[in-house]
Amino acid sequence: MQHITLITGATAGIGLACAKRFAKEGHDLIVTGRRKERLEKIAAEIRQKNSVQVLSLSFDITIVNEVRDAIESLSQEWKNIEILVNNAGLAVGLNTVQEGVIDDWERMIDTNIKGLLYMSRYITPLMIEQGYGHVINIGSIAGKEVYPNGNVYCATKHAVDALSKTMRIDLVKHGIRVTQIAPGAVETEFSEVRFKGDTERAKSVYKGYVPLHSDDVAEVTFYVTTLPNHANINDLVIMPTAQASATVFKKE
Repeated sequence: MQHITLITGATAGIGLACAKRFAKEGHDLIVTGRRKERLEKIAAEIRQKNSVQVLSLSFDITIVNEVRDAIESLSQEWKNIEILVNNAGLAVGLNTVQEGVIDDWERMIDTNIKGLLYMSRYITPLMIEQGYGHVINIGSIAGKEVYPNGNVYCATKHAVDALSKTMRIDLVKHGIRVTQIAPGAVETEFSEVRFKGDTERAKSVYKGYVPLHSDDVAEVTFYVTTLPNHANINDLVIMPTAQASATVFKKE
């Protein structure tokens, strides 16, 4: 059986690493993201290096009509999605609640919670119809604990944690697996987005220790899909060796 894996936020970071990892194992891919040219370039590169098919879909997961139209536009052969990696997410700003920027809050809530829900809403029925599937939600250590000024971002990742648990309850009778993967510090565009393009401040987040790399998270994301059908990893937390909690690090 040919495997089809759909990955959101596949233009960079963990999503891109997951796309490359699954393609390496022969999975056909549906990659999504808002940066159309970049997405198409990535799709072409993956096709060139691997004997797989790659379909790129450029749309905004925070807009429900765009999600619905994109999934409904799939041909029947592309609707047999075995694995959904709900990866798209972001942190914007690092302020106290009383100094919070409302637009930052809206972006995080729309992407991290609503986007995950919209994708899951339109893809899980396809999995139910075909009788198999695996939903992987990329959460965060911020969904397990909170830290200063992380208020809304932490809240959105706590929501991912809760949704992963409830999705498993909703889908267990259909034999569909649900896994949350919650990384600690991963050196990607994450901090640059959080600090709105302040590259120096973003780099400082990862100084003095070795953070996780996107490939590390992609490796465990692929791993959880390789277990026999009767086994499921519900929740997996992966951290840098130098990180003990959201705020405790061993730095040189």
